[in-house]
Amino acid sequence: METFERISAIAAPLMQANIDTDQIIPTPYLLRTSEDGLSEGLFANWRKRADNTLNPEFILNHAPWSAAQILLAERNFGCGSSREAAPRALRQAGFRAVIAPSFGEIFFSNCFRNGILPVRLPIGQVQMLAEQMQAAGGDAQVAIDLHAQTIIAPAGETFDFETPPRLRMMLLNGQDEIDLTLQRRAQIDAHRDRDRARRPWAYEPQAGRH
Repeated sequence: METFERISAIAAPLMQANIDTDQIIPTPYLLRTSEDGLSEGLFANWRKRADNTLNPEFILNHAPWSAAQILLAERNFGCGSSREAAPRALRQAGFRAVIAPSFGEIFFSNCFRNGILPVRLPIGQVQMLAEQMQAAGGDAQVAIDLHAQTIIAPAGETFDFETPPRLRMMLLNGQDEIDLTLQRRAQIDAHRDRDRARRPWAYEPQAGRH
């Protein structure tokens, strides 16, 4: 799994509330046999017009915003369905973090498993970041430090944030739940050996039974 420690990057303000996973990655882009190219469907209904040409009004279609690695949004980002393709599409498009006041619960957890840091900040702080980025025309950067759990705005303000300890360590170390479980392999094997001695029938098929 991919790690995340620190990043300084352009933050694109997509300041809308209740952006759901269907908007992040529309259903037609989930019907492929491979998840390669999910980024082509990222915000497709906003990024493209009916004739399949790029929508000139969508912020991510313009430089320097098209090079953003951080996304700013309002409350309840990633609500809706549980599709894990949503954070994967964001990561394939180059995003490493999303900053918003709140997130859909499943989307929030899935981000950590796909190399993306979801950061919850009060709406006033998110709006301040958006305003500073817009005032700079995208010629500024937001710094995120997951070790310190801090964000530094383009103008220098520092904001603290919190992340669930287990998910934070998973992302810092590039581990998923399977990796964490395998770290306890010795304890698991020892428990299995003790349990096999107590309950051999649970491990070995009994003769004459099908």
